[in-house]
Amino acid sequence: MAAVVSGLTGSKIRPQRANLAAHQAVLKCLMADTTPLPMAFGTIAASPKAIRGILVRNQGAFEEQLQRVAGKVEMGLRVAWDVPNIFEYFVNTHAELRLARDRLLGGRHEFTQEEKIELGRMFDRLLHDDREDHTRKVERVLASVCAEFKANPCRNEREVMNLACLVRREAQEEFSAGVFAAAKRFDNNFGFDYSGPWAPHNFVELDLEQ
Repeated sequence: MAAVVSGLTGSKIRPQRANLAAHQAVLKCLMADTTPLPMAFGTIAASPKAIRGILVRNQGAFEEQLQRVAGKVEMGLRVAWDVPNIFEYFVNTHAELRLARDRLLGGRHEFTQEEKIELGRMFDRLLHDDREDHTRKVERVLASVCAEFKANPCRNEREVMNLACLVRREAQEEFSAGVFAAAKRFDNNFGFDYSGPWAPHNFVELDLEQ
């Protein structure tokens, strides 16, 4: 077991583009031959001796995590609603929300603040439920090629899912085909975008003994 490190003259390293690119280049090089346990950018040890100590004290945890990701890569999948107005889309596709809007609005042209809050809560609930339903649908299609999934938080209202997928190295083409198969189960109001392969950042869970 070994750690891949580089020297550092100061006590801090800035997340500048050049430094981040170098970090990713090292991971890419390692990924060509094996699947490493990626550390967060900017992780600093006091000395080579300190690194060796961490490797010794955490050998069992490292071995467990290495076995978990061995022969696998991480692929990312993002799905988003490709619509002009997400609230109006939900009004048009969810009778419950449409009826509530019409009932609250009546013959008026504007909502009160309380009515906006009530509609907002209903919209948030429907958004959450749809995201979960759509994610389950996609995961069922990709289950045969993915060892694990991790659902990360969506970045905005339009995003349906932000999935990290742990995929066998030899199944990357099958994963791509699976994404297209999953996309066929959705209409043109949805956009699919996948990326990778990456080091398995989302699937390494370590609480190191320093």
